[in-house]
Amino acid sequence: MLDLKSNLVLKILQKECHGSGYKVIDKADIISAMPAKYRVDEDGLENIITFLERNECVHVKYDDDNVYCLCILPIGNQITENQTKQKKQKPKYVTFALICLIFSLIGGLIGAIIAKFINF
Repeated sequence: MLDLKSNLVLKILQKECHGSGYKVIDKADIISAMPAKYRVDEDGLENIITFLERNECVHVKYDDDNVYCLCILPIGNQITENQTKQKKQKPKYVTFALICLIFSLIGGLIGAIIAKFINF
């Protein structure tokens, strides 16, 4: 499982690397694409990309002073696809739980009304 910053970097790399080829990406572009709250410096970015490479999410062909030549591996694509599927499934459970809550409240109210009439 990836941490939050690694996940963000992987998503940014996927947006930059369309298709299945290697792409040259500037380090400054990756850093600037990250939200300000999670922004890292060049050393932090290098550590994250090394972590992604060790987990077989990306393959780095070479890295020079300010650029990376890399491609996204199938495992990296699968991780982000699974996360988007999980995000799509969450609202269904929330909606179902909300409907169950409403019907249980209505059922309790009807039961209380019936009990009140029986006690008269």
